[in-house]
Amino acid sequence: QVQLVESGGGLVQAGGSLRLSCAASGIIFSINVVAWYRQAPGKQRELVAAIRSLSSGGTTTYADSVKGRFTISRDNAKNTVTLQMNSLKPEDTAVYYCNTKAVHWGRGTQVTVSS
Repeated sequence: QVQLVESGGGLVQAGGSLRLSCAASGIIFSINVVAWYRQAPGKQRELVAAIRSLSSGGTTTYADSVKGRFTISRDNAKNTVTLQMNSLKPEDTAVYYCNTKAVHWGRGTQVTVSS
């Protein structure tokens, strides 16, 4: 059974940083694409960042709105994926979800950025 657990969300002032982590059990992150999505109130869930499998080069993709501010990375030994978020803006406020293989989702972690 695949289980994804996000952590690291919280309340931060604009310009601050947060580090989200997604821990997996029942699946190996290094051989799968892992992505972070977010959903703000009243909006559709959107892709924030993704990291490809090691066999695909481990390359990363970012939404235009977070390029240069967010970094996704993977710790293969710990089977975790991290989203480092810097220079946070109020519009980054959302519930952030970890996803892998398009069908497995975590429960999400709330990120709130105050102005």
